[in-house]
Amino acid sequence: MGCGGKTAVWCYNLRVMAKKTQTITRKSRLSPALKGGLALVLPVLAGQLVLGVIGGTTADMEGGTAVAPVLAAVGVVSWLLGMLWYGVSGLGLRGGRPLFAGIGFASLGWVAFLLFRFLTVEIENIGPPGSGRLFLYLLVFEAFAIQVWTFGVLFRALAEWRGPLTAAVSSGLVFGATGFLLFRESFLSDNSMALIYFFLWGVLYGVIRLRTGSILGMVIVQAMQSFTAWVALTPVAEPVMTQLQNLYLLAGVAYLVFIWRLWPKQEEDYRV
Repeated sequence: MGCGGKTAVWCYNLRVMAKKTQTITRKSRLSPALKGGLALVLPVLAGQLVLGVIGGTTADMEGGTAVAPVLAAVGVVSWLLGMLWYGVSGLGLRGGRPLFAGIGFASLGWVAFLLFRFLTVEIENIGPPGSGRLFLYLLVFEAFAIQVWTFGVLFRALAEWRGPLTAAVSSGLVFGATGFLLFRESFLSDNSMALIYFFLWGVLYGVIRLRTGSILGMVIVQAMQSFTAWVALTPVAEPVMTQLQNLYLLAGVAYLVFIWRLWPKQEEDYRV
């Protein structure tokens, strides 16, 4: 039967459906387990490669920005994988209600941490020069790049493989480990309580990602939290270890409460 006249629209729809079927088949050639492994390993390998290339020059960079190229490499590779497999929505780059819900939930952690920061760690000065540039660094590299990896492509791949709850916790632990090692405030984290705090921070964000389906709100709040706590309110050069332990302990307990309250009770609460 030809495709002229009244059958033209019908034939066009068949061709579109065939292309969609081919696309789905091409994307499904990788098993969920393989996607999860690639989502975890490839961004790390990209960061290691960049670190090896620029290793001789990182000492000349300022403070936490020394790891900016590494975090950028992680973010770029994660973005490419996520766009190839899941698209913008699958990466959690959703606006509207998911965005505002993410901002609201993540702000609970921000407010709690900032309150305990005032109470526990001595402040040296407020608003040092160049703080605007540091905020952009926190927003683009520490927040967006790392969350596109952990709560974007890695979360989505693990949810496809092992389920949404496993994805929320696992991606949160990866986020916490990365933050403990590479985030700007990690120079203040030379104690075991800090590692536990970073893990809890990551799991909290993982649960928020699961409940809202968006990372954009968390990206904004994470940058604001780090900026207000460690840049706008600059700590003394060598804060007393007891102060930091108290801060991480109090904030960790607060995060546990938030995780408990936000933990999904039924599958209808998932927003993968």
